Amino acid sequence: MHPRIEDYALIGDEQTAALVGRDGSVDWLCLPRFDSAACFAKLLGDKDNGHWRIAPKHTKGPCTRRAYRPDTLVLDTEWETAEGAIRVTDLMPQRDRAPDLVRIVQGLSGRVTVRSSLRIRFDYGSVVPWVRKSRGHRVAVAGPDSVWLRSEPPVHTWGENFGTHSEFTVEEGEQVAFVLTWHPSHEPRPPLVDPYKALRASVRDWRKWAGRCHYDGPYRDAVVRSLITLKALTYRPTGGIVAAPTTSLPEELGGVRNWDYRHCWLRDSTLLLNVGLSAGYREEAEAWRNWLVRAVAGDPADLQIMYGLAGERRLPELELPWLSGFAGSVPVRIGNEAVKQLQLDVYGEVMDTLALAREAGLPIKPHMWAIQSSLMEWLRTQWRRPDEGLWEVRGGRRQFVHSKVMVWVAADRAVRTLEKNPQLEGDLDGWREFRDEVHREVCEKGYDAERNTFTQSYGSRELDAALLLIPRVGFLPPDDPRVIGTIDAICAELSHDGFLRRYSVDGTTVDGLPGSEGTFLACSFWLAEALQMTGRTQEAHELFDRLVGLANDVGLLSEEYDPLADRQLGNFPQAFSHIGLVNTALALFGGDGAG
Repeated sequence: MHPRIEDYALIGDEQTAALVGRDGSVDWLCLPRFDSAACFAKLLGDKDNGHWRIAPKHTKGPCTRRAYRPDTLVLDTEWETAEGAIRVTDLMPQRDRAPDLVRIVQGLSGRVTVRSSLRIRFDYGSVVPWVRKSRGHRVAVAGPDSVWLRSEPPVHTWGENFGTHSEFTVEEGEQVAFVLTWHPSHEPRPPLVDPYKALRASVRDWRKWAGRCHYDGPYRDAVVRSLITLKALTYRPTGGIVAAPTTSLPEELGGVRNWDYRHCWLRDSTLLLNVGLSAGYREEAEAWRNWLVRAVAGDPADLQIMYGLAGERRLPELELPWLSGFAGSVPVRIGNEAVKQLQLDVYGEVMDTLALAREAGLPIKPHMWAIQSSLMEWLRTQWRRPDEGLWEVRGGRRQFVHSKVMVWVAADRAVRTLEKNPQLEGDLDGWREFRDEVHREVCEKGYDAERNTFTQSYGSRELDAALLLIPRVGFLPPDDPRVIGTIDAICAELSHDGFLRRYSVDGTTVDGLPGSEGTFLACSFWLAEALQMTGRTQEAHELFDRLVGLANDVGLLSEEYDPLADRQLGNFPQAFSHIGLVNTALALFGGDGAG
């Protein structure tokens, strides 16, 4: 039986991440970066595509219990067996020169025989390395990649069926630590990491970081877990954040909506700025802002919706036919063709973010206003173009209403910035006129007066959950009848068991792809916030409580949820969902809980 997406937990070192299953198997790990080729790809195939399981020898199923150590990214997995009990502690310490995966086995009671089975498969499970012994290590090498495996104290290992195996026993209080270290194969082995010191340092550092959180209201544990997850998805060297550490986890089991999310979306970085500032993480907010400014620098016509971890612009999309997909969901893709799409909403998100950063007093970056002015001048001449919209549809461009609303946001924030900072140069009167023109057109062409709702695109009858953001961005006030009507219509037409789909999916109506998808968690968080803004506080709180309850046993959320099968769908864990959780908690309870 194939694991569920929610069966996994996340560990990482803020440059890459691994997924650890309930059965003690690391089934996904890309080295050395989030977007590097995976050396464990069982998640998207089978055990021959690479994994590393440590568990009691005679236990094939899931663990008895597991949990993160409070306010950390250190994972404890425990088994109780007839022989006794053990704990496996998994972590990836902050790296110096090389990434390390540390796994510490500890005896809790009795005398338990433990088995470690390691299969390294480079290049997404397609390359079997040559493995040899060297100075007490097992060394696996193929092409540019090399990994070293050692244990403290040393345990006997042997090769079998193109894997590296070991068996040993632990009694109460005994420990055996394994360290797997990657480095370029042409370079010497990096310095050894002390696994026990690494554990103590990781616990200390994560708790110190979590302790900076200003929020002290309801659901604080869920908020802090989401913040830790977002921190883990941030690529520390540049400040960019990946949408998720995985690729091709399906939006429908057996379906084709399988995308690579190991890249940095402008949208995520902009939303993160507000989260960081509101929750007390000013340093992180500044790093996200700096990544954003570097990424968008250049010709405004070349603005992309996403970039690589360091701002790379080319993210070619390829399919990996040797992988059978998660639960048979193919194709498995790497790279993302949506990088070529036109999405006008990102201009609004960038302008909104940089306006917020200025208002919050973050240090002004050189040429930031010049970049914003250039974006505005390009947008003023191009805003009437159809685009692919927020959801990156592949069924053709449209006049998406949300995109036009965000064009209005861009103009509005530019006007407000000039009004508050008269020393800056810009076409204040022209941008005011531009802002008003966009507002008029959206209200005329994007609003269905007969049904009292804004629609997904001009002249259409379909709805879009992104329209819930209209009052949040200030396009219309929450008590406007058109806002209330839109919320009611979306609840009626896009709701599935109380959660929201992004839009209507029936065949190839919008996105040009067959099949369906689950309810979208970020949209459901938006609904909770919209209900709160329009005075439906009890409904908002009840929905938020249900959404928090969808997190798995260690507090993680994927992109989507299937109410019928009661399971998570899409790439995991998903930054967009965890951003939604934190933002909504702050909106619902921030007045009582924010410091």
